[in-house]
Amino acid sequence: MAMEKEDWPTARLCTFVADLAFEQIPPRVVHFAKGLMIDWLGSTLAGKGAPQVEIIEGFARAMGLADGPSTIIPTRRRTSPYFAAMVNAAASHVVEQDDVHNGSVFHPAAVIFPAVLAVAEAEAKTGREILTACVAGYEVGIRVGEFLGRSHYEIFHTTGTAGTLAAAAAVGKLIGLDAGRLNHALGSAGTQAAGLWEFLRDAADSKQLHTARAAANGLTAAYLARDGFKGAARILEGKKGMAAGMSSDADPARLTDGLGSRWATEETSFKWHASCRHTHPAADALQLLMRREGLGAGDIAEVVAQVHQGAIDVLGAVDIPQTVHQAKFSMGTVLGLIAIHGVADLDAFERHALGDGGVAAFRSKVRMEFDREVDTLYPKQWVGKVSVTTVDGRKLFSRVDEPKGDPGNALARQELEAKAVRLAEFRGGATAAEMCGYIDRIWSLDRPDSPRISSHWL
Repeated sequence: MAMEKEDWPTARLCTFVADLAFEQIPPRVVHFAKGLMIDWLGSTLAGKGAPQVEIIEGFARAMGLADGPSTIIPTRRRTSPYFAAMVNAAASHVVEQDDVHNGSVFHPAAVIFPAVLAVAEAEAKTGREILTACVAGYEVGIRVGEFLGRSHYEIFHTTGTAGTLAAAAAVGKLIGLDAGRLNHALGSAGTQAAGLWEFLRDAADSKQLHTARAAANGLTAAYLARDGFKGAARILEGKKGMAAGMSSDADPARLTDGLGSRWATEETSFKWHASCRHTHPAADALQLLMRREGLGAGDIAEVVAQVHQGAIDVLGAVDIPQTVHQAKFSMGTVLGLIAIHGVADLDAFERHALGDGGVAAFRSKVRMEFDREVDTLYPKQWVGKVSVTTVDGRKLFSRVDEPKGDPGNALARQELEAKAVRLAEFRGGATAAEMCGYIDRIWSLDRPDSPRISSHWL
């Protein structure tokens, strides 16, 4: 018996988004979403002055409005929602501090908040409408990433692919699309979804282009659908849809997993280290071991990071990093910063990732090794294991089951806010006082008397 159209997983996902009301979202999830927004805003402000972001903003300046309702956050210049979403999405992903969902290996904030906030400014939306739209985007994007599976991530940057649909769902919710038009929006988003990992091999800037295009293309898809533009109804699970072309292990059941009962939004992790998420488990494990054993970097002869295959696929492309951004994808560099400087934060990368002889020497002591247990648990759980051989011949081992920032090892509110302030101040995107004001406003977004977002919300 043929499946009715309304029973297709994509259609059910769209019905969930269309029907979602703010009052249906548990208060704890609303609170969590506000924390995600604070974290994202800090990351976006930290992107100020990054060459990749400046080039994309230059394109926006040449091609977009000279003035408009939506804010390019790092520079406060205003333009159209489309170009604001594009630039802000690039900015929020460049310092590698934006959030990540483990099971989908997807960075939701970098594509959802830029699109939603740009549109919210143009259409004067309320805080509750914004939060509802963002949660809808998280729920859709995470499930699409899980649906596409591990095989997808081997070649495709999930934030560029699933992220396009997440942005479309979020903006579609914000502008009031019904389920049918949301389906068209996802169809148009999916046919534009792209992002390939090849850029890692030669320090290309594509990662920022992936988030920029995902946010802008998702926004485009939602607005086109509002005006009657038709998209493929089964862009995800259809015979010539995303799964057919981009995955060998896609599971359509993941698209509707626990809709309305499982809130995937609150499964999202905050990034503590300023590097690729695949380095975090080993970084935490090494830090734990060195503290426990009282070791210094000079006491260590070798470090073996026991990792899942995805880490090898992504990090293995970087041998000796040529740029600070590429260094964030070098396991040896990240562990060298941890061993020598005790941190792998933004300042450590800027000061020591490339020109520090000690970090370079430690990098040569590090290698990755496939671990079957770690690989079996991934991506639902990101386990960190390191084996250390000391100069005096001891063999030491450390394990971390939940890296710092995971829901089970969560940042305290004070840590989250302090991180956001550090990010804002990193390149002068905002002062500490300004950022604290933004933080207070975001925490109060869901209050009934909270003012609508306008062009001057920053």
